[in-house]
Amino acid sequence: MAKITKEAALLYHSQGKPGKIEVVPTKPHSTQTDLSLAYSPGVAEPCLEIQKNPQDAYLYTDKGNLVAVISNGTAVLGLGDIGALSGKPVMEGKGLLFKIYAGIDVFDIEVDEKDPEKFIEAVKAIAPTFGGINLEDIKAPECFEIERRLKEELDIPVMHDDQHGTAIISSAGLVNALEVAGKKIEDVKIVVNGAGASAVSCTKLYISLGARLENIVMLDSKGVITKTRTDLNEQKRFFATDRTDIHTLAEAIKGADVFLGLSKGNVLTQDMVRSMAPNPIVFALANPTPEISYEDAMAARPDVLMATGRSDYPNQINNVIGFPYIFRGALDTQARAINEEMKLAAVRAIAGLAKQPVPDVVNDAYHVNNLTFGPDYFIPKPVDPRLITEVSCAVARAAMESGVARKHIEDWDAYCLHLRELMGYESKLTRQLYDIARRNPQRVVFAEGIHPNMLKAAVEAKAEGICQPILLGNDEAIEKLAKQLDLSLDGIEIVNLRHPDEAPRRERYAHILAEKRAREGVTYEEANDKMFERNYFGMMMVETGEADAFITGLYTKYSNTIKVAKEVIGIRPEYKHFGTMHILNSKKGTFFLADTLINRHPDTETLIDIARLSAYTVRFFNHTPVMAMLSYSNFGADAEGSPVKVHQAVDYMQQHYPDLAIDGEMQVNFALNRDIRDVKYPFTRLKGKDVNTLIFPNLSSANSAYQLLQGMDTEAELIGPIQMGLNKPIHFTDFESSVRDIVNITAVAVIDAIVDKKKSGQ
Repeated sequence: MAKITKEAALLYHSQGKPGKIEVVPTKPHSTQTDLSLAYSPGVAEPCLEIQKNPQDAYLYTDKGNLVAVISNGTAVLGLGDIGALSGKPVMEGKGLLFKIYAGIDVFDIEVDEKDPEKFIEAVKAIAPTFGGINLEDIKAPECFEIERRLKEELDIPVMHDDQHGTAIISSAGLVNALEVAGKKIEDVKIVVNGAGASAVSCTKLYISLGARLENIVMLDSKGVITKTRTDLNEQKRFFATDRTDIHTLAEAIKGADVFLGLSKGNVLTQDMVRSMAPNPIVFALANPTPEISYEDAMAARPDVLMATGRSDYPNQINNVIGFPYIFRGALDTQARAINEEMKLAAVRAIAGLAKQPVPDVVNDAYHVNNLTFGPDYFIPKPVDPRLITEVSCAVARAAMESGVARKHIEDWDAYCLHLRELMGYESKLTRQLYDIARRNPQRVVFAEGIHPNMLKAAVEAKAEGICQPILLGNDEAIEKLAKQLDLSLDGIEIVNLRHPDEAPRRERYAHILAEKRAREGVTYEEANDKMFERNYFGMMMVETGEADAFITGLYTKYSNTIKVAKEVIGIRPEYKHFGTMHILNSKKGTFFLADTLINRHPDTETLIDIARLSAYTVRFFNHTPVMAMLSYSNFGADAEGSPVKVHQAVDYMQQHYPDLAIDGEMQVNFALNRDIRDVKYPFTRLKGKDVNTLIFPNLSSANSAYQLLQGMDTEAELIGPIQMGLNKPIHFTDFESSVRDIVNITAVAVIDAIVDKKKSGQ
């Protein structure tokens, strides 16, 4: 992990706009009408509705998606009582995490008040603003009373994350670590070093999961908490032990099964770890320096199951795995509280997720290939995109079942889809593609079966039920790679095109290709040689009907693939050219961009074909095309150079397709801004319409545009390149394509094959 310097941290927080969060409008605000609706006089109407029915605040305001992160700065991270204002960077950071992981808006509120009663009154006074309250960095023991009172006196979820966040995540880790160790929670001896808010809450949750109070020993800075001590507060007295033979950590930990550290660094020695029971579980959660380092613990006991609070070691106990999704589920059910049932539901959901196959995005983030449940992975990683659906749904169900929900979720599939779309993990378009493909999965050939991403994509596409994969490549090499990646090849066909057993098929394909291209000088001998190349062989599988679609491009240059596609598959007879399109799903809508890959310097005839193909393809994706043909000038302003070709193409399209919404040539700003376009050019055929399809004048501009848009909007989803105009479903990827990119293209290829069969009457 990179060392964080003081200079880098201060620069991060100060450069550009100071701080880490901002307020962003969610409604139109560019006209006088917009402003009149947003404020006076229009705003009076929702105010009156809320006065009649306070619950309507969830309908007309952001209350249902707004959490207050509130602190008085008395226990900020490991810095102690540094004051309310000094803790503001931490509260802003918490707000950032809420937003990026669960789409929840946050106001951070620093209350300069240490008196618990006055602090409680201040929080109660502002509570109507929020759908939930996250208490943060408030010292013990005051935090216990503050949370208890606020939970009792408010009708919205209140949670002190320092207590319950760590408790929930460590409980999930403990459940799984015990399973790996082959131990039962009711039998294990647990030593807890630390007696603050987190330690108390963690230990109480362990008891809720089945741990026995008599098997627990807790220590504070003065040693073992025993019933003979007279300096204990209410929380510590609950854990006081009858044992009189132990006073120090070294004495308490002998024979223990579990160590939970929420104290300070380097207090647990190697000798202490050696004295523990077989397969000991060590959760050393002090930050940034754990009670014992990962290296020292593993050196002392190779059988240790270790977790820390650090991201650079396995099994990180990180609160971000829990609190965003717990509040998400609570907010979406308009819950009155976060209760024990909801916390236990989160524990079980997090623990269960660690046992599921790990998605590629998680492996890639940690530069590994095969995270699997076991000693080095019994807690999900914070970047796992499934947390929002698994944990939020579990919490929402528990809120409903325990009676604290004011809003009930009926369609859980739709709710999960909403969560994924909320975070940009999925769009309605991709879900529609998958659903359509899943109804009629086709045989898809994956050209580069030995490429890790293509192999993973084939396995994932099969698991999604969208295709029947066929992998091209050396079967032994593919099976070896699958074993390394911990992938199952069950039900996946592997075709080793160079194997002697495939000689008859290669010869048959060569005869077909030679006959098809005989007038172009292709001989049987040349065609037979080509059948040892995966693109020729794979495309011939589709050409002959022995497969339905073909995916290629991770190893092959586009120019070579395009040449093979023209030679083997050919262009649809109604066109003279083919092209590609990228689809961009963004917060501003879905946009179709063409041609992004094939035609370098299209002439007028080529641009016409691209426009015709684009109109067909946009309809293929169930959208009505509204098309702008782009240039650097507007509507004949430049009578020379490339704008002339675009102008001529537009003229042809408008004459031959009078019902198609298409115009140009125009600059991209006029294409995308309806207001300025319609005012300046009221004659346009696009008047009153929002453009969703952009036809670029050349490959350079199209390719640059989609990559620029993708780079600038990290939340946007890009699907492509999508082939337009070939006789058969041949689709391309590139060497940068992720597993998800390839699976998305596979879904498109399957639908393409389904449509192709319907057209041919199959």
